[in-house]
Amino acid sequence: MEQPDIAKAARQHLEMDAFFTGDFALKSSMKHVSTKEYDLEKNEKLQKIAAVIAKCQKCELAQTRTNVVPGEGDPNARIVFVGEAPGADEDVKGRPFVGRAGQLLEKIIIAMGLQRDQVFICNTLKCRPPGNRDPKPDEIVFCQPYLKQQLEIIAPEIIVALGAHAAKTLLNTNKPIGQLRGMFHEYHVSDSMDPVKLMPTYHPAYLLRNYSPDNRRRVWDDMKKVLAELGMEMPVSDKK
Repeated sequence: MEQPDIAKAARQHLEMDAFFTGDFALKSSMKHVSTKEYDLEKNEKLQKIAAVIAKCQKCELAQTRTNVVPGEGDPNARIVFVGEAPGADEDVKGRPFVGRAGQLLEKIIIAMGLQRDQVFICNTLKCRPPGNRDPKPDEIVFCQPYLKQQLEIIAPEIIVALGAHAAKTLLNTNKPIGQLRGMFHEYHVSDSMDPVKLMPTYHPAYLLRNYSPDNRRRVWDDMKKVLAELGMEMPVSDKK
């Protein structure tokens, strides 16, 4: 069996860390705080949905989960990050993106001049599939209403779909992530809302598995388009 190159893996981790926390670190991240005040009414509605999710028994995942992972963040968030499904760490803690991929996502958010609690983070599935297998069609169908209810309450300006599964689910397409990322798509939350702009990008876990300067640059290019669309200034160190 081929042994892992520990030195190479360590070097890639340091380079990835520098890319998202050094090269693009913002001097004053609070510049990008939304002017909206924290909305207690919205938060209460999101908590009620979370309580319903906690009791959900609609699919087989209810029998294997440790905890549901409804999502967390600012109920008035301008950006919602949507991943595929909780992993092992998330299943234990009941929080989204808290493992290695979550740590990288947080670095990306900070590099954008924001903090984790200024966005909303969730998944298309609210329970972990055993062994981190791909979501089944019925699981997606049962969980979709919960996500749509959350998005309708938050009413974000932009959704960032993290990875192929999230992008394909939200956009109802079979196109590969390489063809979807880098451009905005329309996502219809409900008939009562205007379409929300959706930016697909690579999942942080994909970046960890497939480290390359090109891949990390593509993700950052996607995030710069999100910032530009929201009228946010580019991080100081990224201005040309």
